[in-house]
Amino acid sequence: MSFYKKLAALNIALPVVAVPAAAYVMFAQTGNTVFLSGHLAKKDGKVWVGQLGKNTSTEEGKLAARAVAIDLIATLQAACGGDLNRVTRIVKVMSLVNSTGDYTEQHLVTNGASELLGEIFGEQGKHARSAFGVAQLPLGACVEIELIAEIA
Repeated sequence: MSFYKKLAALNIALPVVAVPAAAYVMFAQTGNTVFLSGHLAKKDGKVWVGQLGKNTSTEEGKLAARAVAIDLIATLQAACGGDLNRVTRIVKVMSLVNSTGDYTEQHLVTNGASELLGEIFGEQGKHARSAFGVAQLPLGACVEIELIAEIA
């Protein structure tokens, strides 16, 4: 099954690729490796603001991370010249979770992205990962995730 059929089966429509909010590009490629810049969680087209352990639950954070993964896939499609079937491997995911000092479930929040990548890309979606708790993210976002992928 193609990645597009998996997206359709999950009723996921990829959004328009975001434009950089500062002095960077949304992705950079060297050889067959593509590095995607950090993407902020969005809800209803706006930054999904919140801090885990204060005013955002782990389950909400997981949904936010899933939303980020959808945006990352849209950017990855752009990096592939419009053809996600060029993706040979999701290599690494790095997740930053806006959280209080005593919050310790960043890994569970990040599962929202990791699980979706696995559903869509199957074996090729299994990746190395880091999940960090941070004191704040740009614009007060609850989650920011970056991704490294290999493409053909």
